[in-house]
Order: sequence, then structure tokens, then C-alpha cells
Amino acid sequence: MNRTTCCALTLALLAVSPAAAAPPVPPPTPVAEPPRVLSEWQAGVMPGGVLFKPLIADPRWPHFSAAWQHYFDDRQLTDVAAVSFGESFAFYRDRIGGAWWEVGLHAGVFSVFDMDAQSFDLVNADYMVGLPPTLRYDDFTAMFRFFHQSSHLGDEFLLRTKTNRINLSYEAIDLKLSYEIADVARLYAGGGYLFDQTPSNLDPSSVQYGLELKSPWPSPASRWRPIAAVDVQQREENNWTADISARAGIEIDGVLLTRKLQILLEYFGGHSPNGQFYKDKVEYIGIGTHFHF
Repeated sequence: MNRTTCCALTLALLAVSPAAAAPPVPPPTPVAEPPRVLSEWQAGVMPGGVLFKPLIADPRWPHFSAAWQHYFDDRQLTDVAAVSFGESFAFYRDRIGGAWWEVGLHAGVFSVFDMDAQSFDLVNADYMVGLPPTLRYDDFTAMFRFFHQSSHLGDEFLLRTKTNRINLSYEAIDLKLSYEIADVARLYAGGGYLFDQTPSNLDPSSVQYGLELKSPWPSPASRWRPIAAVDVQQREENNWTADISARAGIEIDGVLLTRKLQILLEYFGGHSPNGQFYKDKVEYIGIGTHFHF
């Protein structure tokens, strides 16, 4: 076979089997799935989240927090560490027509410590536990709550100051109504009534109302935004004078997947939210961190 014949045969073989000369095609790169985030509303047992969102400026909303507070012209306290342990969660949630309903639990301990005392004395601790059936339709939410609260003085503070102890304890019911506007503003109002209270002459009625604002900037992708809130409470026991709590700062979304962390400046003026001192007028400023499950 001469050289011309060999070349022709080689070209013919390459023509009939082009796949033999082509490089193999690499398999397609798999596309990573986006992280799975729980839906805001789920039905069933222990569904996660709550229908009635936490009240940002309410000094007695159960959640985890730690704050420094500076009291002005107070006869007993100047610098205070305020710590709370607790949370709100749903036992069961379901639909009824176009609305959602749930039953759950509120539980919290609210403690204040005297930072200027030699042993960092516990001043007061309030214990609260409640059952809050809740109904939500679109942006409107209603929560009816039955709860118990009791208040206790710290031993070191009691021995050092000889403060007269008040055995403050009561059961209560309250109703709160909330309306959200485009995830930017929230209005709420409600009232409460005490019963089986100690002291027995404690006047029972109260009202609460407030406003919360959340900035639409920066974009949701940034996961943080400025927030501000004002909470006002008025009690028959204190002749309906206003107790004003204001907080402002930033809220960070997506901490531990679906939780929120808030870093807030705060102001309070009115009758003390610390149970044993409910008759005392106080004024303080502070800064704190708040973690909502």
C-alpha cells in the first residue's frame, strides 16, 4: 500500500467517527438549592413564630434582653442592669375561614440589679406567666390574655436599705388590638383588668396604646433597618397618669435563621415598671440588646 492510499484511508476513518476526536463534554454543574427558610405562618402543633408580634417598647413584654439604665434623681438607684428571660410561643395554630388563630404561652422573669452596690444586689424580680389566645386577619391582630404576675425584692437590697416589702401579686386579663401598615408602621391599643390582687385595694383597670415605626430603607437584602417605638400605659391605681416608654435603634433580621436582634436606646418616664416600686415615679435612659425567638 503506497503513501497516498494510507492517507486517504486515514481521512476516511476520521470522517466517519468524529466523536472519537472530540473531547468529552463535562457534566452540568449542579445548582445549589437556596437555604430553606420557615414560612411565617404554619399550621399545626408548635408551628413556630407568633401571630401577635412583640411590642418593642413595652417594658414587660416577655423576651431575652439585657440593658444598662441610668436613673435620674432617684432615692435608691442610679445605675441599673435590667435583665429579662422569657419568650412567647404558640402551642397550636390553624385557619378559620380567611383568618389564623393560635393558642400559646407567655412567660418571663424581669430583674433589675444595682450596679453601684458592692455585691451587685438584686433589687427586684417580677415573674409573669400567661395564656394568650390570638386571632389574625390580614394586617389586623387581636390577642386576649390571662396572666399571673408576682413581684419579689432581692435579699441583699432588702437588708441594706430596710425597704418596706410589698407582697405584690395578681391575676389579670387584657385585650390588645394591633394593625400593621405596609410593614412600616404599627398601631396598637388595649385595656386590662386585675383580680385576686394583693394588696386587695389595688385599683384594677388599665389602658395601653402605642406606635411602632420600621424604616423601609435599606433594602431587605441588607437584613437590618432602623426602628422606633413609643408605648404608653395608664393605670387607675396611679390616677391615669401616663407611663411613657420610648425605644429606638436597629433591628437585625435572620439571626439564627428566623430570629431578630434589636440594639436600642431607651427612655422611660412615669411610675416604675418594677413591681415592688409601682407607686414610685422614675425617669431613666439606657441602652440594651433584645433577642426575640
